[in-house]
Amino acid sequence: MVSTALVELREVVKEFPGAGRGKPAQRAVDGVDLRVERGEIFAIIGYSGAGKSTLVRLVNALEPVTSGSVVVDGVDVTTLSERALRELRQGIGMIFQQFNLMESRTVWGNLAFPLTVAGVSKAEQQKRISELLHFVGLADKAHARVTDLSGGQKQRVGIARALATNPRLLLADEATSALDPDTTRDVLDLLAKVNRELGITILLITHEMDAVRRIAHRVAVMESGKVVESGPVLDVFTAPEHPVTRRFVSTVVDDLPPEDVVAALRETHDGRFVRLAFRDRSVRQSEAFAAFLRHDVSFELVYGGIEEVQGNSFGNLTLALTGTDAAIDAALADLDGVVPWTEVAR
Repeated sequence: MVSTALVELREVVKEFPGAGRGKPAQRAVDGVDLRVERGEIFAIIGYSGAGKSTLVRLVNALEPVTSGSVVVDGVDVTTLSERALRELRQGIGMIFQQFNLMESRTVWGNLAFPLTVAGVSKAEQQKRISELLHFVGLADKAHARVTDLSGGQKQRVGIARALATNPRLLLADEATSALDPDTTRDVLDLLAKVNRELGITILLITHEMDAVRRIAHRVAVMESGKVVESGPVLDVFTAPEHPVTRRFVSTVVDDLPPEDVVAALRETHDGRFVRLAFRDRSVRQSEAFAAFLRHDVSFELVYGGIEEVQGNSFGNLTLALTGTDAAIDAALADLDGVVPWTEVAR
C-alpha cells in the first residue's frame, strides 16, 4: 500500500553527549513514532526542553538521528549523502522564530537569495518574487530594508522566502513566539492560507495552544523527549488525557473553576454549581437549558465559555442553579446522556 504520509518518524532517538567528562548522554528525543499526512497542518507542542525543536531538526537532517529512521516523501533521510540532503532540503522550507533574514539586503534581495542558490534564472526570479510578495501581502515593501520592517512584516518575508523554491513541506519552528497577539493571528492566518491554497504540508512547532487551536488539523504533545498524546485537534481539546495536555488545553479552554475561584463565586452567587461540558455540535445550549426551565430551575452562567475548533463548538459552562434540590436533581437527570455534567463541590 502506498503511504499517504509525507513525513514518518519511526522509533527515533536523538542523544547529545553529556555536558562533561563521564557524564551520561542527554536524550532529547526518546523513541518517537509520528506520521504527518500530505496536505495537513500538524502541530507539535511542548514546554521548553520537551524535544520539539530537536525533533524538527531531525526531519531535514540538520541533526543526525542516534537511532531510528526519518522518512520524508518516501526517502529515509538518515541514509542520504550530504549532496542528496542538499537536494532534499530544496523541497523543505524553514520558518524561524527570529526570522533569520539578511538585514543588509532588501526584501527583494532576501527572496532572490534562495532562488539564486537554486539556479533560477533572473527572469524567473522576477516573476516568482512578484508572486510571493503579492501572496504574503508585501508587494509595496519589495525594496524596503529589512531593518525598516515590523516583526510581522519580517515574518511574512520569512514565509515568502520559505516558499520561494516551491517546497512540499514547511517547517515552522516557533514562528509566532516573537510576535504580539494581533500579529500572531495574522501570521497564523497566512500559514493557513499557504496550506489551503498551495496545498503545502506544514509541521508547526509551538508552545502556544492557541496557535494549535486556530490552524492545526492534528497535534502531538511532547514531554521529556516523548510523544505523550496525539490525535485530531478537536479530540485532544475536548478530551485531553495526559496531565501535560490538560495543562496546555486549560490555557485556552476553561474547565472546572479552581477552588479559590469557586470560593469567590460563592460569595456573590447562590445555589448549586454545576459544570456542563458541551462536546458535540449536535447538542445546542438551548436544549440543555430547556431541562432547567421544565423543572422551574433558574440558572446563571458564572464561569467558562464556548470555543471553536475547525467549525466545531465546544466548551465548559459552570452554572449557578437555584430551585429546590428535588427540582435540580430532576433537571440534571434529564441531562444524563445528553450533556456531560459535573457538580462542583459544595
